[in-house]
Amino acid sequence: MPETDLREETYLPLEGGTDLADLAAFLRSAESHRALLRGGHLLLGADGDQVPLPDEVYRVLRQVVDALSHGLAVTVAPQTQVVTTQQAAEILGISRPTLIRILDAGQVPYERTGKHRRLLLRDVLSYRERRRSEQRAVLDSLAVPLDEEDDLDQMLATVREARREVAARRHRGA
Repeated sequence: MPETDLREETYLPLEGGTDLADLAAFLRSAESHRALLRGGHLLLGADGDQVPLPDEVYRVLRQVVDALSHGLAVTVAPQTQVVTTQQAAEILGISRPTLIRILDAGQVPYERTGKHRRLLLRDVLSYRERRRSEQRAVLDSLAVPLDEEDDLDQMLATVREARREVAARRHRGA
């Protein structure tokens, strides 16, 4: 069995060579027609062999191709499925003490190994998605349509009230 290379690697967009726009368009098109495939996506070998492409691998491929086709570099960094509190805090973009408060509040499950806490990566990513959804909902609630006929003082009062509500939610949550 060939040895796998599990190190972090950064890939640069192709220079002057192949344009990935066609591949990106193909992947988007394939995704929109996926319901017709019934078996998902297939990887076709040079000898005609077909191998099912798992959804997760397809999503990675699509994201990599989209980024490269827009001239961006892509870094693939293998991660363990169990992370430390420091790693989890970095993933969430918060400080470790803030993460500890979140853990103590029971918002993310964890296990103790001796004195150390360990978190499942899927739980950290799930929390991050919940937090992003909540943030989007708060931003949507702050969106105030402003017509020329609206009273600016009333709009500012509405925004101040919404900000107070957000602050109160934040103090209650974590």
